[in-house]
Amino acid sequence: MRESEIESRLRAEAKRMGGMAVKFTSPGLDGVPDRVVLLPGRKIAFVELKAPGKKPRPLQVKRMRQLKCLGFPVFVIDGVEQIGGVLDEICAT
Repeated sequence: MRESEIESRLRAEAKRMGGMAVKFTSPGLDGVPDRVVLLPGRKIAFVELKAPGKKPRPLQVKRMRQLKCLGFPVFVIDGVEQIGGVLDEICAT
């Protein structure tokens, strides 16, 4: 399964829950997570998507650590089977 397929499923599941998984780009700041997940109840989290078995690059790890230090939840998803659990965890925060 490709990263783009996982990304499509994340978008669809977030939409099904009444939320969005919007593409996150930040010109001039490389390594930011792929998606910002916004769910009802003012729930927000950053999600880095990877092809199965792939790991974030060192710069991506640094950016995720920075976001976590600011108090934001950050997740890495490398398989569609993880999507439900991640979305449930976002809802629980």
